Amino acid sequence: MTSASPDVPNAFENPGRPLRIGIGGIGIESSTFCPHRSTADDFRQTRGAELLGRYTWTRPDSDLAPHIEWVPLLHATALPGGPVEAASYLLLKDELVTRIRAAGPLDGLVYDLHGAMSVIGLADAEGDLTEAVRAALDAVGTPEDPANGRPMISAATDLHGNVSRRFADLVDLLTAHRLAPHEDAWDTRERAARKLVERLRLPEGARRPHRAWVQIPVLLPGEKTSTRLEPAKSLYGRLAGIEAKPGITDAAIWVGYAWADQPRCRAAVVVTGDDAELAAAEAASLARQYWDVRRDFQFVGPTGTARECVAAAVASDRRPFLISDSGDNPTAGGAGDLAYMLSTLLSHEDIASGRVTAVHPGITDPAAVRACFEAGTGARVTLDIGGKVDPNHGGPYRLTGTVTALQRAADKTDRAEGGAYDLGCDLAAITVGGLTVVVTERRKPFHTLADFTGPAVGGLGIDPRTFDLVVVKIGYLEPELYDMAADWLLALTPGGVDQDLLRLGHHRVERPLYPFDEDAYGDGPGPDLTPVLL
Repeated sequence: MTSASPDVPNAFENPGRPLRIGIGGIGIESSTFCPHRSTADDFRQTRGAELLGRYTWTRPDSDLAPHIEWVPLLHATALPGGPVEAASYLLLKDELVTRIRAAGPLDGLVYDLHGAMSVIGLADAEGDLTEAVRAALDAVGTPEDPANGRPMISAATDLHGNVSRRFADLVDLLTAHRLAPHEDAWDTRERAARKLVERLRLPEGARRPHRAWVQIPVLLPGEKTSTRLEPAKSLYGRLAGIEAKPGITDAAIWVGYAWADQPRCRAAVVVTGDDAELAAAEAASLARQYWDVRRDFQFVGPTGTARECVAAAVASDRRPFLISDSGDNPTAGGAGDLAYMLSTLLSHEDIASGRVTAVHPGITDPAAVRACFEAGTGARVTLDIGGKVDPNHGGPYRLTGTVTALQRAADKTDRAEGGAYDLGCDLAAITVGGLTVVVTERRKPFHTLADFTGPAVGGLGIDPRTFDLVVVKIGYLEPELYDMAADWLLALTPGGVDQDLLRLGHHRVERPLYPFDEDAYGDGPGPDLTPVLL
Protein backbone atom coordinates (compact mmCIF):
# COMPACT_ATOMS: atom_id res chain seq x y z
CA MET A 1 0.00 0.00 0.00
CA THR A 2 1.33 3.44 -0.78
CA SER A 3 2.54 5.52 2.11
CA ALA A 4 1.02 8.83 3.03
CA SER A 5 1.88 11.66 0.70
CA PRO A 6 4.41 14.08 2.20
CA ASP A 7 2.00 16.91 1.39
CA VAL A 8 -0.79 15.54 3.57
CA PRO A 9 0.61 16.40 7.03
CA ASN A 10 1.19 20.01 5.93
CA ALA A 11 -2.37 20.14 4.67
CA PHE A 12 -3.54 19.20 8.15
CA GLU A 13 -1.60 21.84 10.11
CA ASN A 14 -4.86 23.73 10.45
CA PRO A 15 -7.41 21.10 9.55
CA GLY A 16 -10.54 22.81 10.85
CA ARG A 17 -13.61 20.58 10.75
CA PRO A 18 -13.30 16.96 9.57
CA LEU A 19 -14.02 16.49 5.88
CA ARG A 20 -17.07 14.40 4.94
CA ILE A 21 -16.09 12.11 2.08
CA GLY A 22 -18.30 9.44 0.58
CA ILE A 23 -17.08 6.13 -0.84
CA GLY A 24 -18.90 4.13 -3.50
CA GLY A 25 -19.04 2.89 -7.06
CA ILE A 26 -20.01 0.06 -9.39
CA GLY A 27 -17.30 -1.96 -11.08
CA ILE A 28 -17.28 -4.65 -13.76
CA GLU A 29 -15.76 -5.11 -17.21
CA SER A 30 -18.21 -6.51 -19.72
CA SER A 31 -17.62 -8.14 -23.09
CA THR A 32 -20.34 -7.28 -25.59
CA PHE A 33 -19.21 -10.36 -27.54
CA CYS A 34 -20.05 -12.70 -24.65
CA PRO A 35 -23.54 -14.29 -24.48
CA HIS A 36 -23.37 -14.28 -20.67
CA ARG A 37 -25.53 -11.68 -18.91
CA SER A 38 -24.49 -10.18 -15.59
CA THR A 39 -27.15 -9.50 -12.94
CA ALA A 40 -27.22 -7.84 -9.54
CA ASP A 41 -26.70 -11.27 -7.94
CA ASP A 42 -23.26 -11.45 -9.56
CA PHE A 43 -22.09 -8.34 -7.70
CA ARG A 44 -20.41 -8.44 -4.33
CA GLN A 45 -22.20 -5.55 -2.64
CA THR A 46 -20.75 -3.84 0.42
CA ARG A 47 -22.21 -1.11 2.58
CA GLY A 48 -21.67 0.45 5.98
CA ALA A 49 -18.84 -0.85 8.16
CA GLU A 50 -18.10 -3.65 5.68
CA LEU A 51 -17.39 -1.08 2.99
CA LEU A 52 -15.11 0.97 5.27
CA GLY A 53 -13.29 -2.23 6.21
CA ARG A 54 -12.43 -2.79 2.56
CA TYR A 55 -9.63 -0.23 2.66
CA THR A 56 -6.71 0.43 5.01
CA TRP A 57 -6.86 4.22 4.83
CA THR A 58 -10.41 4.33 6.24
CA ARG A 59 -9.51 2.47 9.42
CA PRO A 60 -9.31 4.14 12.85
CA ASP A 61 -5.52 3.74 12.97
CA SER A 62 -4.99 5.50 9.63
CA ASP A 63 -3.24 8.88 9.65
CA LEU A 64 -6.34 10.25 7.93
CA ALA A 65 -8.74 9.14 10.67
CA PRO A 66 -8.68 12.34 12.79
CA HIS A 67 -9.40 14.51 9.78
CA ILE A 68 -11.98 12.59 7.73
CA GLU A 69 -15.51 11.38 8.30
CA TRP A 70 -15.79 8.58 5.78
CA VAL A 71 -19.35 8.06 4.60
CA PRO A 72 -19.91 4.54 3.20
CA LEU A 73 -22.44 4.47 0.38
CA LEU A 74 -22.61 1.40 -1.89
CA HIS A 75 -19.79 -0.43 -3.58
CA ALA A 76 -20.70 -3.21 -6.00
CA THR A 77 -18.17 -5.22 -7.95
CA ALA A 78 -18.43 -8.37 -10.01
CA LEU A 79 -16.30 -10.84 -11.86
CA PRO A 80 -16.07 -9.65 -15.47
CA GLY A 81 -18.67 -11.12 -17.79
CA GLY A 82 -21.23 -10.24 -20.39
CA PRO A 83 -23.21 -6.98 -20.36
CA VAL A 84 -25.18 -6.11 -17.24
CA GLU A 85 -28.92 -6.52 -17.57
CA ALA A 86 -30.60 -3.11 -17.60
CA ALA A 87 -32.86 -3.83 -14.60
CA SER A 88 -29.90 -4.95 -12.47
CA TYR A 89 -27.86 -1.89 -13.41
CA LEU A 90 -30.76 0.43 -12.55
CA LEU A 91 -31.20 -1.33 -9.21
CA LEU A 92 -27.56 -0.71 -8.24
CA LYS A 93 -27.43 2.77 -9.75
CA ASP A 94 -30.61 3.87 -7.95
CA GLU A 95 -29.32 2.61 -4.61
CA LEU A 96 -26.01 4.43 -5.00
CA VAL A 97 -27.74 7.67 -5.97
CA THR A 98 -30.30 7.31 -3.16
CA ARG A 99 -27.56 6.77 -0.60
CA ILE A 100 -25.70 9.86 -1.82
CA ARG A 101 -28.84 11.96 -1.43
CA ALA A 102 -29.52 10.50 2.01
CA ALA A 103 -25.93 11.12 3.16
CA GLY A 104 -26.38 14.87 3.31
CA PRO A 105 -23.70 17.42 2.37
CA LEU A 106 -20.37 15.91 1.30
CA ASP A 107 -17.02 17.47 0.54
CA GLY A 108 -16.17 14.75 -1.95
CA LEU A 109 -16.50 11.20 -3.19
CA VAL A 110 -13.91 8.46 -3.64
CA TYR A 111 -15.38 6.87 -6.75
CA ASP A 112 -14.19 3.25 -6.91
CA LEU A 113 -15.08 1.61 -10.21
CA HIS A 114 -13.58 -0.38 -13.08
CA GLY A 115 -14.36 1.73 -16.12
CA ALA A 116 -15.39 -0.92 -18.67
CA MET A 117 -18.94 -1.74 -17.63
CA SER A 118 -21.36 -2.44 -20.45
CA VAL A 119 -25.10 -2.28 -19.85
CA ILE A 120 -27.70 -3.50 -22.30
CA GLY A 121 -29.10 -0.42 -24.05
CA LEU A 122 -26.27 1.95 -23.09
CA ALA A 123 -23.21 2.93 -25.13
CA ASP A 124 -21.36 4.54 -22.19
CA ALA A 125 -22.36 3.00 -18.87
CA GLU A 126 -19.80 4.90 -16.78
CA GLY A 127 -20.89 8.15 -18.43
CA ASP A 128 -24.52 7.43 -17.57
CA LEU A 129 -23.71 6.38 -14.00
CA THR A 130 -21.45 9.36 -13.37
CA GLU A 131 -24.05 11.83 -14.62
CA ALA A 132 -26.46 10.47 -12.00
CA VAL A 133 -23.80 10.46 -9.28
CA ARG A 134 -22.72 14.01 -10.16
CA ALA A 135 -26.32 15.27 -10.04
CA ALA A 136 -26.92 13.61 -6.66
CA LEU A 137 -23.73 15.08 -5.19
CA ASP A 138 -24.55 18.55 -6.50
CA ALA A 139 -28.02 18.24 -4.96
CA VAL A 140 -26.66 17.58 -1.45
CA GLY A 141 -23.93 20.21 -1.80
CA THR A 142 -21.03 20.64 0.60
CA PRO A 143 -21.08 21.16 4.38
CA GLU A 144 -19.91 24.75 3.85
CA ASP A 145 -22.54 25.46 1.21
CA PRO A 146 -25.36 22.86 1.09
CA ALA A 147 -27.32 24.88 -1.44
CA ASN A 148 -24.62 25.67 -4.00
CA GLY A 149 -21.45 23.77 -3.08
CA ARG A 150 -20.10 21.23 -5.56
CA PRO A 151 -18.49 18.14 -3.98
CA MET A 152 -15.36 16.85 -5.70
CA ILE A 153 -15.17 13.39 -7.31
CA SER A 154 -11.92 11.43 -7.31
CA ALA A 155 -12.20 8.33 -9.51
CA ALA A 156 -9.96 5.27 -9.29
CA THR A 157 -10.22 2.93 -12.27
CA ASP A 158 -8.63 -0.03 -14.00
CA LEU A 159 -6.21 0.79 -16.81
CA HIS A 160 -8.39 -1.44 -19.01
CA GLY A 161 -11.28 0.96 -18.54
CA ASN A 162 -12.53 3.49 -21.08
CA VAL A 163 -12.38 7.24 -20.57
CA SER A 164 -14.97 9.00 -22.69
CA ARG A 165 -15.23 12.80 -22.72
CA ARG A 166 -18.68 12.41 -21.16
CA PHE A 167 -17.18 10.55 -18.19
CA ALA A 168 -14.02 12.64 -17.82
CA ASP A 169 -15.97 15.91 -17.84
CA LEU A 170 -17.83 14.93 -14.66
CA VAL A 171 -14.95 14.01 -12.35
CA ASP A 172 -12.39 16.29 -10.75
CA LEU A 173 -9.57 13.77 -10.28
CA LEU A 174 -9.06 10.63 -12.33
CA THR A 175 -6.37 7.98 -11.99
CA ALA A 176 -5.77 4.35 -13.00
CA HIS A 177 -3.62 1.34 -12.20
CA ARG A 178 -0.03 1.54 -13.39
CA LEU A 179 0.68 -2.18 -13.44
CA ALA A 180 -0.76 -5.06 -15.47
CA PRO A 181 -1.22 -7.53 -13.84
CA HIS A 182 -2.80 -5.17 -11.33
CA GLU A 183 -0.51 -5.62 -8.35
CA ASP A 184 -1.10 -1.94 -7.53
CA ALA A 185 -4.93 -2.04 -7.54
CA TRP A 186 -5.23 -1.09 -3.88
CA ASP A 187 -2.50 1.53 -4.23
CA THR A 188 -4.56 3.16 -6.99
CA ARG A 189 -7.60 3.47 -4.75
CA GLU A 190 -5.50 4.92 -1.95
CA ARG A 191 -3.88 7.39 -4.33
CA ALA A 192 -7.32 8.58 -5.44
CA ALA A 193 -8.40 9.03 -1.82
CA ARG A 194 -5.27 10.87 -0.69
CA LYS A 195 -5.19 13.14 -3.72
CA LEU A 196 -8.80 14.07 -2.98
CA VAL A 197 -7.97 14.92 0.63
CA GLU A 198 -5.00 17.03 -0.48
CA ARG A 199 -7.12 19.03 -2.90
CA LEU A 200 -9.96 19.54 -0.43
CA ARG A 201 -7.54 21.11 2.06
CA LEU A 202 -6.70 23.83 -0.47
CA PRO A 203 -8.66 27.09 -0.60
CA GLU A 204 -12.02 26.77 -2.35
CA GLY A 205 -10.92 28.52 -5.54
CA ALA A 206 -7.77 26.41 -5.93
CA ARG A 207 -9.15 22.93 -5.35
CA ARG A 208 -10.13 21.84 -8.83
CA PRO A 209 -7.15 21.18 -11.10
CA HIS A 210 -7.09 21.17 -14.89
CA ARG A 211 -7.42 17.80 -16.64
CA ALA A 212 -5.69 17.35 -19.98
CA TRP A 213 -7.65 14.56 -21.70
CA VAL A 214 -6.88 12.90 -25.02
CA GLN A 215 -7.98 9.65 -26.62
CA ILE A 216 -5.64 7.65 -28.87
CA PRO A 217 -7.09 5.66 -31.81
CA VAL A 218 -5.54 2.38 -30.63
CA LEU A 219 -7.39 -0.58 -29.10
CA LEU A 220 -5.34 -3.55 -27.90
CA PRO A 221 -6.05 -6.45 -25.54
CA GLY A 222 -4.44 -6.49 -22.12
CA GLU A 223 -2.36 -9.51 -23.11
CA LYS A 224 -0.51 -7.26 -25.58
CA THR A 225 -0.05 -4.35 -23.18
CA SER A 226 1.32 -5.88 -19.99
CA THR A 227 3.59 -3.54 -18.07
CA ARG A 228 5.97 -6.48 -17.58
CA LEU A 229 7.17 -5.85 -21.13
CA GLU A 230 8.10 -2.98 -23.42
CA PRO A 231 6.73 -0.65 -24.65
CA ALA A 232 4.09 -0.53 -21.89
CA LYS A 233 6.78 -0.85 -19.22
CA SER A 234 8.42 2.41 -20.28
CA LEU A 235 5.17 4.21 -21.00
CA TYR A 236 3.74 3.49 -17.58
CA GLY A 237 7.16 3.97 -16.03
CA ARG A 238 6.97 7.66 -16.98
CA LEU A 239 3.86 8.35 -14.91
CA ALA A 240 5.39 8.67 -11.44
CA GLY A 241 8.00 11.09 -12.74
CA ILE A 242 5.38 13.26 -14.43
CA GLU A 243 3.26 13.24 -11.28
CA ALA A 244 6.25 14.45 -9.26
CA LYS A 245 6.67 17.60 -11.36
CA PRO A 246 5.61 20.91 -9.76
CA GLY A 247 2.16 21.83 -10.99
CA ILE A 248 1.12 18.23 -11.73
CA THR A 249 -1.26 16.24 -9.53
CA ASP A 250 -1.55 12.92 -11.38
CA ALA A 251 -0.85 11.21 -14.70
CA ALA A 252 -2.60 8.15 -16.07
CA ILE A 253 -2.81 6.01 -19.21
CA TRP A 254 -5.71 3.75 -20.15
CA VAL A 255 -5.31 0.89 -22.62
CA GLY A 256 -9.09 0.73 -23.00
CA TYR A 257 -11.27 -2.37 -23.11
CA ALA A 258 -10.87 -4.35 -26.31
CA TRP A 259 -13.90 -6.65 -26.07
CA ALA A 260 -16.69 -4.10 -26.07
CA ASP A 261 -17.99 -2.74 -29.35
CA GLN A 262 -18.58 0.88 -28.35
CA PRO A 263 -17.33 4.26 -29.64
CA ARG A 264 -15.60 5.05 -26.33
CA CYS A 265 -13.34 1.96 -26.50
CA ARG A 266 -9.79 3.15 -27.16
CA ALA A 267 -6.65 4.18 -25.31
CA ALA A 268 -6.63 7.46 -23.39
CA VAL A 269 -4.37 9.73 -21.37
CA VAL A 270 -5.33 12.15 -18.59
CA VAL A 271 -2.79 14.40 -16.89
CA THR A 272 -4.14 16.44 -13.99
CA GLY A 273 -2.57 19.55 -12.51
CA ASP A 274 -2.71 23.23 -11.65
CA ASP A 275 -0.31 24.07 -14.48
CA ALA A 276 -2.62 23.71 -17.48
CA GLU A 277 0.10 24.22 -20.06
CA LEU A 278 2.38 21.61 -18.49
CA ALA A 279 -0.47 19.12 -18.03
CA ALA A 280 -1.40 19.46 -21.71
CA ALA A 281 2.21 19.10 -22.82
CA GLU A 282 2.74 15.94 -20.77
CA ALA A 283 -0.55 14.44 -21.95
CA ALA A 284 0.38 15.15 -25.56
CA SER A 285 3.81 13.59 -25.09
CA LEU A 286 2.37 10.40 -23.57
CA ALA A 287 -0.29 10.13 -26.26
CA ARG A 288 2.22 10.63 -29.07
CA GLN A 289 4.58 8.02 -27.61
CA TYR A 290 1.69 5.56 -27.28
CA TRP A 291 0.74 6.11 -30.92
CA ASP A 292 4.32 5.86 -32.15
CA VAL A 293 4.91 2.48 -30.47
CA ARG A 294 1.51 0.99 -31.31
CA ARG A 295 3.06 -1.67 -33.57
CA ASP A 296 5.63 -2.63 -30.94
CA PHE A 297 3.15 -4.10 -28.49
CA GLN A 298 3.53 -7.88 -28.38
CA PHE A 299 1.79 -10.69 -26.56
CA VAL A 300 3.07 -11.09 -23.03
CA GLY A 301 4.18 -14.66 -23.76
CA PRO A 302 4.70 -17.05 -26.66
CA THR A 303 1.44 -17.96 -28.38
CA GLY A 304 -0.10 -20.68 -30.50
CA THR A 305 -3.36 -22.41 -31.28
CA ALA A 306 -4.84 -24.67 -28.63
CA ARG A 307 -3.48 -27.78 -30.38
CA GLU A 308 -0.04 -26.26 -30.86
CA CYS A 309 0.18 -25.23 -27.21
CA VAL A 310 -0.95 -28.62 -25.88
CA ALA A 311 1.47 -30.48 -28.16
CA ALA A 312 4.37 -28.24 -27.14
CA ALA A 313 3.54 -28.58 -23.44
CA VAL A 314 3.33 -32.38 -23.62
CA ALA A 315 6.64 -32.57 -25.46
CA SER A 316 8.40 -30.25 -22.99
CA ASP A 317 10.30 -31.45 -19.91
CA ARG A 318 9.41 -28.26 -18.01
CA ARG A 319 6.93 -28.96 -15.22
CA PRO A 320 4.43 -27.67 -14.39
CA PHE A 321 3.80 -26.25 -17.85
CA LEU A 322 1.00 -23.68 -17.85
CA ILE A 323 -1.31 -22.86 -20.75
CA SER A 324 -3.71 -19.91 -20.84
CA ASP A 325 -7.11 -20.60 -22.40
CA SER A 326 -7.25 -16.90 -23.20
CA GLY A 327 -10.37 -16.62 -25.37
CA ASP A 328 -12.69 -17.81 -22.58
CA ASN A 329 -11.05 -15.97 -19.69
CA PRO A 330 -13.84 -15.07 -17.21
CA THR A 331 -11.68 -12.39 -15.58
CA ALA A 332 -11.65 -10.51 -18.88
CA GLY A 333 -15.34 -11.04 -19.62
CA GLY A 334 -15.51 -14.51 -21.16
CA ALA A 335 -18.39 -16.88 -20.47
CA GLY A 336 -16.06 -19.33 -18.74
CA ASP A 337 -18.03 -22.36 -19.94
CA LEU A 338 -16.39 -23.20 -23.27
CA ALA A 339 -15.23 -26.81 -23.57
CA TYR A 340 -12.97 -26.03 -26.52
CA MET A 341 -9.75 -26.57 -24.56
CA LEU A 342 -11.18 -29.60 -22.77
CA SER A 343 -11.79 -31.24 -26.13
CA THR A 344 -8.28 -30.35 -27.29
CA LEU A 345 -6.66 -31.82 -24.19
CA LEU A 346 -8.47 -35.14 -24.44
CA SER A 347 -7.74 -35.41 -28.14
CA HIS A 348 -4.05 -35.78 -27.25
CA GLU A 349 -3.24 -39.47 -26.78
CA ASP A 350 -0.64 -38.92 -24.06
CA ILE A 351 -3.17 -37.08 -21.88
CA ALA A 352 -6.12 -39.34 -22.66
CA SER A 353 -4.03 -42.42 -21.80
CA GLY A 354 -2.67 -40.95 -18.57
CA ARG A 355 0.99 -40.85 -19.64
CA VAL A 356 0.83 -37.08 -19.11
CA THR A 357 -1.22 -35.49 -16.34
CA ALA A 358 -3.13 -32.25 -16.65
CA VAL A 359 -5.57 -30.19 -14.62
CA HIS A 360 -8.06 -27.88 -16.32
CA PRO A 361 -10.08 -25.85 -13.80
CA GLY A 362 -12.94 -23.48 -14.13
CA ILE A 363 -15.50 -24.70 -16.65
CA THR A 364 -18.81 -23.26 -15.47
CA ASP A 365 -21.64 -25.82 -15.55
CA PRO A 366 -24.03 -25.88 -12.59
CA ALA A 367 -25.96 -28.88 -13.96
CA ALA A 368 -22.78 -30.94 -14.21
CA VAL A 369 -21.79 -29.94 -10.67
CA ARG A 370 -25.18 -31.02 -9.33
CA ALA A 371 -24.89 -34.36 -11.13
CA CYS A 372 -21.47 -34.95 -9.56
CA PHE A 373 -22.78 -34.23 -6.07
CA GLU A 374 -25.71 -36.56 -6.65
CA ALA A 375 -23.38 -39.30 -7.84
CA GLY A 376 -20.78 -38.80 -5.09
CA THR A 377 -17.01 -39.11 -4.93
CA GLY A 378 -15.73 -42.22 -6.70
CA ALA A 379 -18.77 -42.51 -8.96
CA ARG A 380 -18.49 -42.94 -12.71
CA VAL A 381 -20.39 -40.23 -14.57
CA THR A 382 -21.17 -39.29 -18.17
CA LEU A 383 -21.84 -35.58 -18.55
CA ASP A 384 -22.22 -32.97 -21.26
CA ILE A 385 -19.75 -30.36 -20.00
CA GLY A 386 -19.91 -26.64 -20.83
CA GLY A 387 -21.02 -24.91 -24.02
CA LYS A 388 -24.39 -23.91 -22.61
CA VAL A 389 -23.93 -20.20 -21.95
CA ASP A 390 -21.72 -19.74 -25.00
CA PRO A 391 -22.73 -22.45 -27.52
CA ASN A 392 -20.93 -20.78 -30.41
CA HIS A 393 -17.59 -22.59 -30.21
CA GLY A 394 -18.27 -26.31 -30.25
CA GLY A 395 -21.08 -26.69 -27.72
CA PRO A 396 -20.98 -29.15 -24.79
CA TYR A 397 -18.36 -31.90 -24.59
CA ARG A 398 -19.54 -35.38 -23.59
CA LEU A 399 -17.20 -36.57 -20.86
CA THR A 400 -17.12 -39.92 -19.10
CA GLY A 401 -14.95 -40.02 -16.02
CA THR A 402 -14.72 -40.50 -12.26
CA VAL A 403 -15.75 -37.92 -9.68
CA THR A 404 -12.56 -37.44 -7.68
CA ALA A 405 -13.34 -34.42 -5.48
CA LEU A 406 -16.28 -32.30 -4.35
CA GLN A 407 -16.37 -29.00 -2.52
CA ARG A 408 -19.36 -27.11 -1.16
CA ALA A 409 -19.54 -23.34 -1.35
CA ALA A 410 -19.64 -23.16 2.44
CA ASP A 411 -16.04 -24.36 2.47
CA LYS A 412 -14.91 -21.27 0.60
CA THR A 413 -14.25 -17.83 2.02
CA ASP A 414 -15.42 -14.84 0.02
CA ARG A 415 -12.48 -12.81 -1.10
CA ALA A 416 -11.91 -9.58 -2.97
CA GLU A 417 -8.29 -8.99 -3.87
CA GLY A 418 -6.91 -7.12 -6.83
CA GLY A 419 -10.09 -7.38 -8.89
CA ALA A 420 -10.70 -11.16 -8.52
CA TYR A 421 -14.00 -11.66 -6.76
CA ASP A 422 -15.20 -15.02 -5.53
CA LEU A 423 -18.77 -15.24 -4.19
CA GLY A 424 -18.31 -18.91 -3.37
CA CYS A 425 -19.61 -21.85 -5.37
CA ASP A 426 -19.83 -25.63 -5.40
CA LEU A 427 -16.98 -27.33 -7.25
CA ALA A 428 -16.52 -30.83 -8.64
CA ALA A 429 -13.43 -32.53 -10.05
CA ILE A 430 -13.76 -35.28 -12.65
CA THR A 431 -10.81 -37.36 -13.81
CA VAL A 432 -10.46 -39.17 -17.11
CA GLY A 433 -7.12 -40.60 -18.19
CA GLY A 434 -4.48 -38.12 -17.09
CA LEU A 435 -6.82 -35.14 -17.06
CA THR A 436 -8.64 -33.73 -14.05
CA VAL A 437 -11.25 -31.16 -15.04
CA VAL A 438 -12.83 -28.88 -12.43
CA VAL A 439 -16.41 -27.76 -13.09
CA THR A 440 -17.90 -24.88 -11.14
CA GLU A 441 -21.40 -23.87 -10.12
CA ARG A 442 -20.65 -20.20 -10.80
CA ARG A 443 -18.10 -18.46 -12.99
CA LYS A 444 -14.89 -18.52 -10.99
CA PRO A 445 -11.25 -17.59 -11.56
CA PHE A 446 -8.34 -19.84 -10.66
CA HIS A 447 -5.49 -17.42 -10.01
CA THR A 448 -3.88 -18.69 -6.79
CA LEU A 449 -2.95 -21.96 -5.13
CA ALA A 450 -5.85 -21.45 -2.73
CA ASP A 451 -8.28 -21.48 -5.65
CA PHE A 452 -7.20 -25.06 -6.34
CA THR A 453 -6.62 -26.37 -2.85
CA GLY A 454 -9.37 -24.59 -0.97
CA PRO A 455 -8.97 -23.40 2.63
CA ALA A 456 -6.72 -25.27 5.04
CA VAL A 457 -9.60 -27.21 6.58
CA GLY A 458 -11.09 -28.55 3.35
CA GLY A 459 -11.38 -27.88 -0.35
CA LEU A 460 -10.63 -29.85 -3.47
CA GLY A 461 -7.11 -30.54 -2.33
CA ILE A 462 -5.74 -30.28 -5.87
CA ASP A 463 -2.14 -29.09 -5.98
CA PRO A 464 -1.49 -27.80 -9.50
CA ARG A 465 2.25 -28.12 -8.97
CA THR A 466 1.93 -31.91 -9.02
CA PHE A 467 0.54 -31.98 -12.59
CA ASP A 468 2.51 -31.92 -15.82
CA LEU A 469 0.15 -29.40 -17.42
CA VAL A 470 -2.02 -26.72 -15.81
CA VAL A 471 -4.51 -25.22 -18.27
CA VAL A 472 -6.30 -22.17 -16.86
CA LYS A 473 -8.97 -19.88 -18.30
CA ILE A 474 -6.89 -16.73 -18.04
CA GLY A 475 -4.90 -14.32 -20.19
CA TYR A 476 -1.55 -13.18 -18.81
CA LEU A 477 -0.68 -15.14 -15.68
CA GLU A 478 -1.44 -13.63 -12.32
CA PRO A 479 1.65 -13.39 -10.05
CA GLU A 480 1.21 -16.69 -8.17
CA LEU A 481 0.67 -18.67 -11.36
CA TYR A 482 3.51 -16.81 -13.07
CA ASP A 483 5.88 -17.80 -10.29
CA MET A 484 4.64 -21.39 -10.37
CA ALA A 485 5.12 -21.94 -14.10
CA ALA A 486 8.28 -23.71 -15.25
CA ASP A 487 7.16 -22.68 -18.74
CA TRP A 488 4.09 -21.09 -20.25
CA LEU A 489 2.16 -20.58 -23.47
CA LEU A 490 -0.73 -18.29 -24.29
CA ALA A 491 -3.28 -20.25 -26.31
CA LEU A 492 -5.16 -18.08 -28.81
CA THR A 493 -8.49 -19.78 -28.30
CA PRO A 494 -11.94 -18.60 -29.43
CA GLY A 495 -14.49 -17.03 -27.11
CA GLY A 496 -15.99 -13.77 -25.95
CA VAL A 497 -12.54 -12.31 -25.23
CA ASP A 498 -10.75 -13.63 -28.30
CA GLN A 499 -7.29 -12.10 -28.61
CA ASP A 500 -7.75 -11.85 -32.37
CA LEU A 501 -9.85 -8.69 -32.37
CA LEU A 502 -10.24 -8.68 -36.13
CA ARG A 503 -12.34 -11.85 -36.10
CA LEU A 504 -14.73 -10.68 -33.37
CA GLY A 505 -16.73 -8.32 -35.58
CA HIS A 506 -16.44 -4.83 -34.09
CA HIS A 507 -18.68 -2.44 -36.02
CA ARG A 508 -19.60 0.34 -33.55
CA VAL A 509 -16.10 1.46 -32.53
CA GLU A 510 -15.06 4.85 -33.85
CA ARG A 511 -12.87 4.52 -36.93
CA PRO A 512 -10.12 4.78 -37.94
CA LEU A 513 -8.77 2.64 -35.13
CA TYR A 514 -5.60 0.57 -34.93
CA PRO A 515 -5.31 -2.42 -35.54
CA PHE A 516 -8.57 -2.45 -37.52
CA ASP A 517 -7.25 0.25 -39.84
CA GLU A 518 -3.56 -0.53 -40.10
CA ASP A 519 -2.69 2.06 -42.73
CA ALA A 520 -5.36 4.71 -42.16
CA TYR A 521 -2.83 7.53 -41.74
CA GLY A 522 -0.33 6.33 -44.31
CA ASP A 523 3.07 7.99 -43.95
CA GLY A 524 1.59 11.20 -42.58
CA PRO A 525 1.87 12.64 -39.07
CA GLY A 526 -0.93 10.44 -37.78
CA PRO A 527 -4.00 11.42 -35.77
CA ASP A 528 -4.57 14.72 -34.01
CA LEU A 529 -3.53 14.02 -30.41
CA THR A 530 -4.03 17.53 -29.05
CA PRO A 531 -5.33 17.22 -25.47
CA VAL A 532 -8.56 18.90 -24.41
CA LEU A 533 -8.39 20.86 -21.15
CA LEU A 534 -11.38 20.00 -18.97
